[in-house]
Amino acid sequence: MSIRSLFLVTLVVDDYDRALDFYCGIMGFELVADTPLEATKRWVVVRPPGGDGAALLLARADGVAETAAIGNQTAGRVSFFLKTDDFAGDHARLSAKGVRFIEEPRHEPYGTVAVFADCYSNLWDLIQHADDAAS
Repeated sequence: MSIRSLFLVTLVVDDYDRALDFYCGIMGFELVADTPLEATKRWVVVRPPGGDGAALLLARADGVAETAAIGNQTAGRVSFFLKTDDFAGDHARLSAKGVRFIEEPRHEPYGTVAVFADCYSNLWDLIQHADDAAS
């Protein structure tokens, strides 16, 4: 098989700049691409700095169905999972920047985790696996 990895996931947003303010300004993601496609469309890709996982394609909603999906692309389930090797530091940094954590950090057999909401109410896990550096 030649397929090697999942490299890009679409996240429907209401406004490119609002999404960039959150993902790059608050979350600390890096801007990989911001290329105009049409008068109102852009190819905007962000990812965690130095990340080796999938990046996000921030796609501005076009039409009623896409607009309705903003913030609820997975029907209220956790949509995205951010791996960290410094849970306490990242949790504190994000909390200080106003990121809304839905729960207190909890310790599970697989690691330390807390659910937070992005600026659209999509749910994310911040997780440090048990086999990574001490949490």
